[in-house]
Amino acid sequence: MAQLDGSELLREVLSTEGPDYGLKLSAKILEELVQYYELLEEWNARLHLVAPCSAKEFARRHLLESLFMTRFLSHGASGIDVGSGAGLPMIPCLIVRRDLKATLVEASQKKSVFLREALKQANLGDSATVLGERFEALPEIAADFVSCRALDKFESQLPELVKWSPREATLFFFGGPSLRAKLQGMHLDFREESLPKSDRRFLFIVSRD
Repeated sequence: MAQLDGSELLREVLSTEGPDYGLKLSAKILEELVQYYELLEEWNARLHLVAPCSAKEFARRHLLESLFMTRFLSHGASGIDVGSGAGLPMIPCLIVRRDLKATLVEASQKKSVFLREALKQANLGDSATVLGERFEALPEIAADFVSCRALDKFESQLPELVKWSPREATLFFFGGPSLRAKLQGMHLDFREESLPKSDRRFLFIVSRD
């Protein structure tokens, strides 16, 4: 049997393992996710957007884990993604859920250029805005939720990020046991959802109502 190339393998993993994450992805959506992956791969050598990994791992660890968040987002929700980097988790979510709106906050100007190109390729220019600033330098932005998956020095910046986030927003943080301990130490009200195919990675959902 001929070995699948990266894009074909990515498409197969997304299709066959999507249901494990509560996802049923159409052929159109699969193609758009593949195009996003190919663009990211093209830029990755220059910008180090994600650590090198196989297409299978990228499908699971980056795309499907990111898309797991969509089950908790209401129709038409607006969000802020802090430390967007490669666009994870927000760009895959916007591809799958065209009803969502988002502001992508990324301090690196070079990575901000990639984010704008990725949004343009996916025809998401009307759904998202990229702000090339550190979140601390920005005024409060109205939003229904705030997400963060790969902010540099995330745990040390967590108190400031929580303070900066809109009071009414639900916070979605990806991480492991050390992040859980940090949230507990801050006495935040949260619940955790285990990410499929991992026993040490979770989606932490923080409510401050």
